[in-house]
Amino acid sequence: MTPAVGAPSASEPGWRPFTVPNLISLARLGCLPWFVWLVLGAQDRWAAALLLGALGATDWVDGWVARRFDQVSEFGKILDPTADRLMLLVALVVMIADGSLPLWVAVLALFREAAVAVAALVMGALGARKIDVTWWGKTGTFLMMFAVPFFLAGHSDIGVADAFRVGAWVFVAVGLPIHYWSAVGYVPQAFAAVREGRAARSAS
Repeated sequence: MTPAVGAPSASEPGWRPFTVPNLISLARLGCLPWFVWLVLGAQDRWAAALLLGALGATDWVDGWVARRFDQVSEFGKILDPTADRLMLLVALVVMIADGSLPLWVAVLALFREAAVAVAALVMGALGARKIDVTWWGKTGTFLMMFAVPFFLAGHSDIGVADAFRVGAWVFVAVGLPIHYWSAVGYVPQAFAAVREGRAARSAS
């Protein structure tokens, strides 16, 4: 039997918005106002650092759940990196206002995110197919998502603040170059995605 037009094939995950990994991603986004309040309202940098660190860790949890229990979805492929980007964006902006993050680190991270977002919009306008997030991209985001709460903890009043401050710089030294390297790695994929998207439109 010929599958219906638009129906997912056996090798395609399909849209499937109502999965546990997608709910985890939505829960991460729902915690962002709490994080903003902890930093700017309650001025509790240590609690905010713990919350942001936990949210960053769940980025790997939802991916593991999706693969382990066959809950990979097209919706999740869009939602997960979007949640990552929004979490990092909110954290960077809040910490610039709070003064707990070096401005040059925030500017470099924000510039990379802005460049990737603009490139995605341009590719969409050119009819490119969607590009999946690479291992390097996920790793760079993961490291930066831990550098940020470490800076927060390093500027808190806990006894081991100095250790967290050192750890923050270690995460930045490793994560920021990977963050940019992953962006460069998307360039050939972007050209291929545009060609394939145009070919698919021509064939249809």
